[in-house]
Amino acid sequence: MSHEFTPAALVTGASYGIGREIAVGLAQDGWDVVLTDLNPGDLAPVVTHIQGLGRQAIALALDLRQPTTLADVVASAVARCPQLSVLVNNAGVPSLSQPAVATSVQQWEAVVDTNLKGTYFLTQAFGQWLISQARPGAIISLSSTHGSVGFAGASVYGIAKAGINQMTRMLAIEWAPHGIRLNAVAPGTTPTPTRQASLQNPERREAMLARIPLQRFGTAQEMAAAVRYLASPQASYMTGQILHLDGGLTAY
Repeated sequence: MSHEFTPAALVTGASYGIGREIAVGLAQDGWDVVLTDLNPGDLAPVVTHIQGLGRQAIALALDLRQPTTLADVVASAVARCPQLSVLVNNAGVPSLSQPAVATSVQQWEAVVDTNLKGTYFLTQAFGQWLISQARPGAIISLSSTHGSVGFAGASVYGIAKAGINQMTRMLAIEWAPHGIRLNAVAPGTTPTPTRQASLQNPERREAMLARIPLQRFGTAQEMAAAVRYLASPQASYMTGQILHLDGGLTAY
């Protein structure tokens, strides 16, 4: 396959966990990948791995808390990889464990500015570029079961992820005439570096498993597989959907 026709995706927060598995999985499917992280140096092992698969990998710095810089990040990405047609919104901060009555403005902003505001404006910048090029594409966002069902002590995170779900639906309708599909993947509990601490307590772990009909947690590879499908031509008739990968949690 010539480089000219190689598909390419921009994956945010790709240095570890689900983001890393998404980036590597897309490369295994034949995609070139632009990877972002707050600290692009942390992407070096992933870049090396993807290059070992024979695919192009480019590392860029991205701070979703700085919305005025996001259009520049997209411009840098497409300058280096002009065949980009897919954005994967994976970057975010983990759930804040805090009762709603005790949440400060600063704690609210720490979660919402990244997980919702920054994600929205990066999506806007990428959509603007696709539309300006008359190029169809796909935008896939990582949501959470917290955005669909209630959990005590995680209100800010859940509100932000619910916003991602609605962003997906609203923009799927608005951008459908441009051939741009928007979908989201909503993982259930998935052991990643940001979740390990919360899973160390045996009682908490068992209580979490008790809510899951399949009686196990998900894997980063399973979440990445869903993203790989949504980015592929096989999902060309799917838009505006929230795909829950949660072992049946939201079936209750």
